Amino acid sequence: MNENYGSIKITDEVIAVCAAKAALDTEGVHSLVSGITETILGKSPESRGVKISQSDGEVVVDLFLSVEYGVKIPSVAWNIQERVKREVEEMTGMHVTYVNIHVQEIHFGDEGE
Repeated sequence: MNENYGSIKITDEVIAVCAAKAALDTEGVHSLVSGITETILGKSPESRGVKISQSDGEVVVDLFLSVEYGVKIPSVAWNIQERVKREVEEMTGMHVTYVNIHVQEIHFGDEGE
């Protein structure tokens, strides 16, 4: 973004943290799932499971996550998309074009429950 006094650059990492928090605050989401590449590259724990692509002030968010057993996955995915889009746009002022949801796991609960 260019302003009268200079430019503002919001890094992918900042956007990823905003998106991760919004996703994790959605009912039915257990956790974000990081891939082997993220583990090797040492991505911060706050943004693991999130991939951000920026172009011309527009953002594409890919979320890789685990959902709780028994939830309706399409409903949870829709809620995540709405929440992430709203939160990232409010926090950054950038337009979110897509929020892609990749359900990688289903969480069945902890032992002893």
